[in-house]
Amino acid sequence: MSESHKSEAKHELLIVLCIIDSRKEKDLRGALKAEVERKINKDDVVIMDSLNYIKGYRYELFCLVKHAQTPHCLIHCDTAVDVCSLWNQNREPEEQYSQEIFDELVMRFEAPDSRNRWDSPLFTIQKDDALPFEAIYDAVFHRKAPPPNQSTLNQPLSSTNFMYELDRVTQEMVTTILNTQKTSVPGDLITVPGANVKIELTRSLQMAELRKLRRQFISYTKMHPTENIGQIANMFVQYINHSLH
Repeated sequence: MSESHKSEAKHELLIVLCIIDSRKEKDLRGALKAEVERKINKDDVVIMDSLNYIKGYRYELFCLVKHAQTPHCLIHCDTAVDVCSLWNQNREPEEQYSQEIFDELVMRFEAPDSRNRWDSPLFTIQKDDALPFEAIYDAVFHRKAPPPNQSTLNQPLSSTNFMYELDRVTQEMVTTILNTQKTSVPGDLITVPGANVKIELTRSLQMAELRKLRRQFISYTKMHPTENIGQIANMFVQYINHSLH
């Protein structure tokens, strides 16, 4: 099995585990959405190749598109359930969905509708269809981007997604600081993931103090959310540096 195939298999297994646990499933959607939010802009092409079977979730992704003011399109691989079931049975045993999970996915799937602005432009592709490359290219590169509405401008990050990133980034930084300072001395500069600003280590920081700083920073940032999700790490570094001086 190739490395890429192994990676895909692990991804499929993760999806299965998340579907079994609704909380993990929600976390996975949050992680995927956060990754899209980090990557999306007016210059790069972002392809989100995932199930996206929930109508409300597709709407949330559409809001990211509106905020970025970039064109988008939706490609729906419309395959009959019996064909999908056969494909699933022909996969390697460790890569198959169980029948229970398969039936659950079929039942919960909310098909896209081109009448909904978040599902449009929609390209519905059957199993033996040739991909309409020119039409997809035109939709992505030539179509006018949807205009951002006022609520999109005022709230660049959804509450759920912002809190997910705030919690994840700050926890990762605390772990990095605790591990790095084991081999550091006062006066060293510590580099943490996602930040181009470095921590000025004037003294050793204990776990209890870092947790307290993290709680304080999260409370403050909830009230003053940043326009740029990628700045969370730099903001936390600056907050720690200010607390150390």
